[in-house]
Parts: sequence; C-alpha cells; structure tokens
Amino acid sequence: MGADEFHRWVLNHDDLMIIDVREGFEFETQHIRGSHHVPLPLLKEHTAEFAPLMATRVVLVCQSGRRAEEARKKLDAAGLTGARVLAGGVASYAAAGGDIVTGRSTWAMDRQVRMTAGSLVLASVLAGRFIHPQFRLLAGVIGVGLTVSAATNSCTLGRILSWMPWNRPVAEPTKSKILAQLAPHA
Repeated sequence: MGADEFHRWVLNHDDLMIIDVREGFEFETQHIRGSHHVPLPLLKEHTAEFAPLMATRVVLVCQSGRRAEEARKKLDAAGLTGARVLAGGVASYAAAGGDIVTGRSTWAMDRQVRMTAGSLVLASVLAGRFIHPQFRLLAGVIGVGLTVSAATNSCTLGRILSWMPWNRPVAEPTKSKILAQLAPHA
C-alpha cells in the first residue's frame, strides 16, 4: 500500500489499526500518530495471542517494508488475512504529509553501521601502516561482513549496534502491555 492510499485510510476509517513493528529506539525517534508499537520479535513470538485482538483493517509499518512484510506473513498464517504493509515505511508517510510524532533523535541504523564499518576499516588500515601489517586483516573481515550482510539482507553489525545505550528505548513494550493496548475498549 502506498503512502497516499494509507493517508486516505487514516483520514476516512475509524476502524484502522496501525501496527509499528520496528525496534523501540526507532519508534521513539519517529512514529505515526496513533500507531501501536509491537516489535517484530514480540509479534513473532505471540502472533496467536495478538492477531485476534487486531482490527479487520490493519496496516503494518516499519522503516522500509521488509519487517512489516514478515509480520504480515505471520499474521496471515494466524488467520488475519487482510493486513496490509505501508510501502516505504514511516518516511514515505511523513513525505506524504502524514501526522508523525517525533521524539528523541538518534542516527538511523544504516548510518550507524556505515560510520562504524568505515571507522573500523580506516583504523585497521592506519594501524596496519604504523603498528603492524596484520591489523589490515580487520579491513578484510569488515568487507566480508558487509558482503554477507548484503547477500543475506541481514545485518549483524546493526543488531550489535542496536544493543548500545543510545539505541535503547526508554521502555520496551511487554506482551501484557501490548495485549492491553490491542484489547477492544468498551
């Protein structure tokens, strides 16, 4: 689903439920107003419990669409077959004029990965030149890691960086908190 169509849904459907499956630090940095934060790992673990509580009109959101698509497949297997994925994620909705909540600011994960990988390569080349030639092997290891990351569409360095204190959310949602959020209110 494109951002323009999604924007029309937000304006015209009271029964719309927006599920943001990104990590906590991503959600805290920027999210769509009214969205429910259900991190993908938690959704995968408790799909059978969450799916029945979701509305019939569900749009899944992440940064690019990949994680939201994973969530859609899990929900589809649990019987929630109408869930849609917002193409281009939160950024596309913001660009379409959508209502975005902005919180604390951290660098995007891909930017953190580029900075870390680039710094490690630069440091290993300099250390290889001025300390010992074997330090240059680290540059090769980083190159292999980036190649594997691209080939598998995963990022171990990104996962490691997500554990850093600046990427940690103030409060990660729990299963019980999500269940309470998703439960129909009388």
